[in-house]
Formats: sequence, C-alpha cells, structure tokens
Amino acid sequence: MQLPIGSHPCEAQECRECNMLRRLVKTGLAGALEWTGANALIGSLTAQNLPLVIGYHAVVEDTAAHRGRSIPPNLISLKMLERHLDWLGRRYRFISLDELGARLEGGEPFEKPTVAITFDDGYAGVYHHAFPLLRRKGIPAGLFVVTDLIGTTRLSIYDKLYLLLTSAFSTEKANPGDVARLCTGLGLSLPASNKKNAFLCDPFLTMRVLFTAFPQKELNRVIDALEEVVRIDESSFQELHPLSWDMVSEMYRVGMTIGSHTKTHALLTNESWQRVSRETMESRLALERKLGARITHFAYPDGRFNAVVVRLVAEAGYRYGYTTCLRRDSAHPRLTIPRKFLWEKSCVDALGRFSSSIMSCHAHWIFDMLATCEHNHTWPGSDPGDASTSSEPTGEGPGELTAPTSSTEADVVPHALNL
Repeated sequence: MQLPIGSHPCEAQECRECNMLRRLVKTGLAGALEWTGANALIGSLTAQNLPLVIGYHAVVEDTAAHRGRSIPPNLISLKMLERHLDWLGRRYRFISLDELGARLEGGEPFEKPTVAITFDDGYAGVYHHAFPLLRRKGIPAGLFVVTDLIGTTRLSIYDKLYLLLTSAFSTEKANPGDVARLCTGLGLSLPASNKKNAFLCDPFLTMRVLFTAFPQKELNRVIDALEEVVRIDESSFQELHPLSWDMVSEMYRVGMTIGSHTKTHALLTNESWQRVSRETMESRLALERKLGARITHFAYPDGRFNAVVVRLVAEAGYRYGYTTCLRRDSAHPRLTIPRKFLWEKSCVDALGRFSSSIMSCHAHWIFDMLATCEHNHTWPGSDPGDASTSSEPTGEGPGELTAPTSSTEADVVPHALNL
C-alpha cells in the first residue's frame, strides 16, 4: 500500500496499530453487549422504536478487484451483502419503503422487528449484482437515483474527485499541500478546523473535506483545476457507471421502490434555497415522467439536512425523507427517517471475519450513541423569516440567499442519546 505523500513510515505503522487497537476494542465491546442483551435495550432507546432502515451504495463482485478504483466505504461485495441480508432475515421482517411510509403516516405499530433495505446513488452494480439476489430471496428494497446521471457514463462528482486525487497523489503530480494551495489560489476558504490537517491524509479524506466544504459550483472549479494536472478516463470505470433508464424501469416494474437522490448529488446544505428547490423538484419530475408513477421518497445526499432543506423537500412534493443519522426534524419527522449505512468492512471483527455481534450493534445504533453527529444541521444563510425582503440572488452559496417563508422554520432536535 502506497503511503500518502508527506507521511513518514513510522506514522503509517502507528496508524495501522491504532486501527488494529480500535478493531479489537470494537469487537470486544460488541461481543459483550450482545451477550448481555444490552445492545437491544440501548437500541430501543436510541432509535426511538423506529423500523431499521439499512443503506448501501455500490455492490460489486469482489471489493479487492476495485482497490484504488473506487471509494472503499462505498463498496460491498455480493458475498458480504448476502451475509448481511441473511443475518437481518433471521431477526427482522423485510418491508418495502412504501409499507414503511404508510405505517408511519397512519400511526400503525410495528408488531415485529422490521427492516427496509435501500441503495443510494444509482450505481449499475445494484442492477447487475444486488437486484438478482434480492429477487431470489424475495426481499423488497428501495433505490435512490441521481437523475442527471442516469443513462450516461459520467461519474458522480465525488467519485471523480476521489479518482483525480488518487491519480495525482500516486503519480506525484500533486501532493496534499498542492491541493490546499490550489484551493487558496481559487479563492476558496476551507473551514478553520481543516486548514492545518486536512491535506496531510489520503485521497479519500481529502475528497471528504473538499466535498463537504464547498457548493457544487466551487467543487467543479477544484475538479477543473485538478484536471489541468492529471486526467482520468471516466468511461473506463464501468463499476462506477450509473444505471440506465431501462434498468431503473425494470426494477420499478418488479416492485423496487424508486426515489430521488437529487439531480446532481449536490449537498443541499451547501447550496442556495433556489438550487435546493431545483435539485429536488426537477429530479422528482424526471422520475415521474420516465416511470409514469408518483415519486414520494427522497434521500438527502450524504445525509445532510437542516430545517430549511427539509421544508423545501416537503414543498417539492415528497412525503418521506431518509437521512444518515438519528437527528429528526420535529415539524417533519417522516422527512427525516434515520438510516444506518453499511459497507464491506462495517461488520467484520479484528480478524476480518463477519461478526454477528458487530452487526447487531449497528442494527441497534450502539456505535452512534458513542459519537456526536458530524453534520451541521443549521441553516447558514439569513433568517428565513427575512425572505420577503430579500433581493435577487447573487450566487449559489447558502450564506448569500434567504429561504422561502411558506412555513415556520422547524427546530431540528437531536435524540437525547445522540450526544
């Protein structure tokens, strides 16, 4: 494994030792909690007795074959996915997103533990690998797609950024410090917490900092600047290509719930409210036009939301929204349904084996109880109540624009145990 440029071998060895220690602690804790039954008790408090919703991204035949070509935490192999589904099937009843939404809306209790399966971003691998497995096992699932990518060979914006950084770092055409200087040269200011350490890490962490720091318009400027140094052939990364409309239509016809994941996978909390409205409304209309069906389910890119974004999602015509944390919007609880995301190594022990104990802890949100939510759930712009006096938009950043005044801004409240 190649070291990130600028790192020292001793630092890499120390990092590996720390990771091993964390895996050992995680394995031991998970085993103790499952053995005592404490995981189920804590989970009943943490997840507010909500049905379990599991999320995945790209499904591949073998994750090892994609090392260096895909973002590792986005991948799960077909074999590991089947292990997850079999574990869940022995303990939960699988339900569709439509049934989940209808029960929540009608206030119907869930007599038995229930789970819904979802896939984000619309990778073609879901059709090629997960879809046949789900059909064979009779498991319903939901699929959230980025509508502007469907039917193309373009990569998602974060995949492209990651691959550019990986290529630049590995060929020494750029190093992490160069990326920081590139941002400065473009007039882009990083969050203060990231200015010193963000670019001393690997391509994935660097991508995460950039992807979550800037509106998509500015992120594209970073990508354009990187492409002056190194280029990638997007058509050669077939495992990252999106679904075709025919694939989406086929999965919909046999019962998979299709939902929106915006037009372009923009992080909505980084964008203006006008951009949020376009991303949510136009993606819904595109899906309804292609599928001839009403689209009511929405997944927030990267799980990012705040009260203004949630209200705009409601105004765009969605009834159910899915996040990646336990925070809820008190005014729109059905538009902030928590999801637990898993990948290839989420549920493996210190020896790399699938662990029922760790899977159980994830299913009961145990590890989330021990950490604070990394997302900022506050609206960074002007008070939404001032929108009636706002001037014409001056840009794409949320700090420059105000939000509509169709309803009172709801408080986004954390669950008591999500400290």
